Amino acid sequence: MLMTLFDDEQIYKAFENDIKQETAKNKAIFMIQKGKIAIDEIAEYFPELSEEERKEIESQVLQ
Repeated sequence: MLMTLFDDEQIYKAFENDIKQETAKNKAIFMIQKGKIAIDEIAEYFPELSEEERKEIESQVLQ
């Protein structure tokens, strides 16, 4: 039972982290589109996003 609880907790934390990352990405895209921040300011305002995620946002916005 403890192993199941530990696994469930790990899964919940991973899911929670994924939601936070996705929310940050969506906020960054929204702010760029509204002219609130520039693409090169993503890292400053959203430090939780990885370099890969920032590049993904940049390519998505520039399409």
